[in-house]
Amino acid sequence: LYKTFTTFFKKNLQLTEMTSRPMVGVYGVSEDAQQRVGQTKLPGVFSAPIRNDIVKFVHTNIAKNKRQPYAVSFKAGHQTSAESWGTGRAVARIPRVRGGGTHRSGQGAYGNMCRGGRMFAPTRIWRRWHRKVAVNQKRYAMTSALAASALPALVMSRGHRIQQIPEVPLVVSDDVQTMEKTKQAVQLLKGLGAYSDVDKVKVTKKIRPGRGKARNRRHKLRKGPLIIYSKNKGVSRAFRNLPGVEMMSVDRLNLLQLAPGAHLGRFCIWTQSAFEKLDKLYGTQKKRSMLKKGYRLPRPMMTNADVGRIINSDEVQRVLRPKRLPIKHPRLKKNPLKNDLVMFRLNPYAKTLKRKAILAGLKQKTKTVKPKETAEEKDKPAEPKKPEAAEAKKKVEKEAPKK
Repeated sequence: LYKTFTTFFKKNLQLTEMTSRPMVGVYGVSEDAQQRVGQTKLPGVFSAPIRNDIVKFVHTNIAKNKRQPYAVSFKAGHQTSAESWGTGRAVARIPRVRGGGTHRSGQGAYGNMCRGGRMFAPTRIWRRWHRKVAVNQKRYAMTSALAASALPALVMSRGHRIQQIPEVPLVVSDDVQTMEKTKQAVQLLKGLGAYSDVDKVKVTKKIRPGRGKARNRRHKLRKGPLIIYSKNKGVSRAFRNLPGVEMMSVDRLNLLQLAPGAHLGRFCIWTQSAFEKLDKLYGTQKKRSMLKKGYRLPRPMMTNADVGRIINSDEVQRVLRPKRLPIKHPRLKKNPLKNDLVMFRLNPYAKTLKRKAILAGLKQKTKTVKPKETAEEKDKPAEPKKPEAAEAKKKVEKEAPKK
């Protein structure tokens, strides 16, 4: 079985090496943007293991670091003079407002059940609003999010429209970084076939439900493409007015933008210099990072994580024994009125009752049985019976008074 597994993994490893893409095409900014102008090496970070659980944990904790403290006033509900009336007046002992001549006097105060009273457990600004997250965990989550952005299935499942783009990940030349006009940005996205993702965002613009619409966040949108650049020479001005399109520097990668809502698979458009810098930032499987001291990419625990495919492969199934079906024996039903053990299981007190009945029977037997006659008593002749008349005469003589 061990040899079978090793041969299967060797074959599978060769297959993954052959099907992996060591090079990625680079596309220009001309009208025909789907034409390659070069190619670059695929960074090692895109082969990192995708751990959705780590991404969710890190995203949840990092998102808390943007919160602002809020609390009710510490004086709220207590800005009145109130005292309980005590017992004996047939009213509740809640503090009541003093004075007279107004509806307010005599009303309950302070309590959370009272009108105008304080809330239960008033909120305080010294709550623990922010969270610290380990650096290695944040880096693991970032590599997972980057690796997921290179899988078309995850990108499409997140809702992005990438049916018309040439390939994933999508890399464009560094000329994009010098763009300053929105018209040029729209032309580029249309040439790459990525503008359908922006059109999708336009349709989803809706007014936010709740009080948020009065707090400078009236509308909400879905997420569109994420432009990742190396140097900002005007590119942020070109793309900033497009709905759903976000900008990010490769030196300041943010998990909240790479995996919004902790959902993997953000559609990313890379500039060539930013794409090539990933190897320096995160290193490869064979080389450590140059910009993060002592950091090495996380390694996958298995070369092929598809366990079902491994178990169901011909190499493994050939050496396994056939499946053993469980033998089902029909259950034998026993009558508790005839079988004492079954009765004792149903009614444990039946054992005590039976024991009492046996003891009572033995006791009755000892009372009714006569003692056995000895041999001498058997040989002794029986006494002759006296006539009844003589017995009656003797009885009368005894009872008669003596003279």
